[in-house]
Amino acid sequence: MRIFASKLASAIREYLEYRNTLGYGDDHAKLLSRFDAYCYEYHPDIETLTKESVCGWISHELSQAHRGIPNKAASVRALARYIGNGAYILPKTATVKPLKRKAPYILTDDELSRLFVAADSIDNGKFGKKGSSLESILPTLLRLMYTCGLRPQEARLVKRDNINFTTGEIFIEKAKSNWGHKERIVVMSDDMLKQCKIYDTIRAIANPQSKYFFVRADGAYVSSQQLTLNFKRCWRQANPDTPSHMLPTVRPYDLRHRFASSILQKWINEGRDLYAMLPYLRAYMGHENFSDTAYYIHLLPENLLNSPGVDWSDIDLVCPEVDVWKN
Repeated sequence: MRIFASKLASAIREYLEYRNTLGYGDDHAKLLSRFDAYCYEYHPDIETLTKESVCGWISHELSQAHRGIPNKAASVRALARYIGNGAYILPKTATVKPLKRKAPYILTDDELSRLFVAADSIDNGKFGKKGSSLESILPTLLRLMYTCGLRPQEARLVKRDNINFTTGEIFIEKAKSNWGHKERIVVMSDDMLKQCKIYDTIRAIANPQSKYFFVRADGAYVSSQQLTLNFKRCWRQANPDTPSHMLPTVRPYDLRHRFASSILQKWINEGRDLYAMLPYLRAYMGHENFSDTAYYIHLLPENLLNSPGVDWSDIDLVCPEVDVWKN
């Protein structure tokens, strides 16, 4: 039985049951499970099909493989017709171009430091109506994403009961439905654990009944849009002398990219064998494919290109092309 996790899950299940009553096979189930996983990751708050989500998914699938696109388009088109009520129906004549890959922005030490200082001093903002204040959530949330290499969604949705405040272990539940990402355990540093304990005392006053660690006053978790909006606020505040339109585009996900790059650089500085160490990083970060982890070697500073610890020809064979925003 397939598991659907996005807010479209019930509608998808109803549609598939409807198809079964008409005698159709389950060919749409596999395709829509991929659409559901995409929405869960990139459009977690939508409750109906939007043009952005549908076209984004088709474009994403095009970037992965060109085969089966007509069937994928037909499945999501039929789902939209079934849902109705303004759900976006992809025209049969629509031409969707593959998403352009954007290389992650690897923050420098100074940029990272200034970003955290900005998060510590952010004010006059709320996570939603009558929500918990930004200054109580954002500093810990951003640092946890960076120090543990978490996906934004994993950090936002982490449950308090999944945190061991004695050992610093965090149980990360499966975050991407049907995409092969497994549950795993990550361990916080002593400093990170100390900060989480301090935040937890504040959280206990705001809403102790909520299962989520980063919780708003209404008991809900921090949404993707709220995290992105306030992350960008911090980025602008961290660079007051640079006009907004000239600032590099930085996303919350870039904290995870910086984590991976830092780990690899540390191993190279220590003279470690990267080929022997990559499986550990892969398991820690919850990557499905080895190439997703090996990709980060390409993001290291140029002064490491001549390092004897990296055989670039072998690495190119391992990951000639990787969708960096899947990582």
